[in-house]
Amino acid sequence: MKLNKREMILVLLTGAVVALAFILMPLAGQWSARQAQIKVLRAKVLEGQQLVKREDGIRSHWSEMQSNSLAANPSAAEQQFLKALDEWSRSAGVELTSLMPQWKNESTNYLTLACRVETAGDMATLSRFLYSLEKGPLALKLDGVELTSRDALGQQMTLGLELNGLALLAPAKK
Repeated sequence: MKLNKREMILVLLTGAVVALAFILMPLAGQWSARQAQIKVLRAKVLEGQQLVKREDGIRSHWSEMQSNSLAANPSAAEQQFLKALDEWSRSAGVELTSLMPQWKNESTNYLTLACRVETAGDMATLSRFLYSLEKGPLALKLDGVELTSRDALGQQMTLGLELNGLALLAPAKK
């Protein structure tokens, strides 16, 4: 079967369109993937630029965290922690009824002193104690608070706290 000139052109055009479709479809997919990757990279560059702009603030915050962390020596850190708790409890007028410190070694870079603290007092003294604890210079994190009444009128209360103190270890020198 012999094709005339017009049919030959149509067959060639159809073949060219099919070939282009097989070539352009993967290219379009790659183009979309590349655009998405460029978008992610631009966001990362923007984030990096913002970090560079905030470098002084970040460095000062980090040095403040380092200076306010507990001592690297566990016994000295525990003494520092207990001394601060004692000072805060005396200044607030609360009674420390129970302390249960326990060290956690979760990393080679830091230690965590987890402590369960039980105090007793009225609402005003317990509030002052919590305020002192939160505003104190030590690197402490308050993870849990339980407040219970010890009398029918709610005048005497017990405050249970779960505290974590951070002790940064000196990096090992190579």
